[in-house]
Amino acid sequence: MAPHLRLLRATPPATVPPAHSLMAGDALDAVVALMADVTSGGRLDRLGVIAQEHLGTGGKRMRARLCLAAGAALGVSRTTAVPWAAAIELLHNATLVHDDIQDGDLLRRGQPTVWVRHGVAQAINAGDLMLMLPFLALDHLGGVDDGVRWRLSRALARHSAATVRGQSEELALLSSGQLNRARYRRAVEGKTGSLFALPVEGAALLAGLDAHSAQALGDRFTALGVLFQLQDDVVDLYGDKGRGHRGSDLEEGKVSALVLAHLDRRPEDREWLLALLAAPRDVTGVDAVEDAIRRFRESGALADVLEEIRGIGEALSTDPLLQSVPALAEVAEEVRLLALHPIRHLL
Repeated sequence: MAPHLRLLRATPPATVPPAHSLMAGDALDAVVALMADVTSGGRLDRLGVIAQEHLGTGGKRMRARLCLAAGAALGVSRTTAVPWAAAIELLHNATLVHDDIQDGDLLRRGQPTVWVRHGVAQAINAGDLMLMLPFLALDHLGGVDDGVRWRLSRALARHSAATVRGQSEELALLSSGQLNRARYRRAVEGKTGSLFALPVEGAALLAGLDAHSAQALGDRFTALGVLFQLQDDVVDLYGDKGRGHRGSDLEEGKVSALVLAHLDRRPEDREWLLALLAAPRDVTGVDAVEDAIRRFRESGALADVLEEIRGIGEALSTDPLLQSVPALAEVAEEVRLLALHPIRHLL
């Protein structure tokens, strides 16, 4: 195994910039260029333009960075890691386009969402296109035998399915009335955790590990996806999601970690909270959001979620399998620091 490359400066969380890369910029530039090439399909049409427009809004490229960093940690060449990173980033962005339609979000990364710009039908088409493109990105893998390509394709399909199932589970949390942490965790592990595990599993396959070992390493990063979702729940009310205002999760009726933690602490608030979540998006006003922000802090719900976030980090730092690959353990820690940057003021 190649020696680990130092991927992130040894700086405390408070000084890690929100877009700091886990890998040298030229590798990420190559990922972006390959995504543009695959999206155009050799002849840029209207749908390709829409997809490229969405990709051009940027974002942290967290999953692409994770692919590159895990590849470097496991001795995978940059030229081999780049197509895998492009595949994962395309898949992730496909889920975002569909997610914005389902949630009715008007902004993504501070820009109008695809469905707002081009209508729901074309947004669905753009998301569908980007769901297919990861498999075409694998065509750009040089020097990789067909067996590895097949295992990568199978991993892509398996985690894609888990992501969709997780999204469905999350959407059903409120209507089911079963507001509990176990169902929330299952939904998040699928929706968000799968796309943290997949980059590492693929990097391990490209490094020559067998399918079982690669999946076991990737599975360790599922917890980082859960951590990322927990901080996303928190930043919606106590930070800035780039959606123009706080409380978009409450407006769309999302059952977040804060909602569940508050119900654990204050079960007598169930009727109030369910009514808030069930209210039409345009009815939930600023005062209602500010009231929830205050109640979640006063009940201890915010503190509970922050403690859960800390616990995930501690568990990863002592996980025997992950710690047996120090280079990859270091990557996990770097991803953790980057993920927590938006809520560093609370931690």
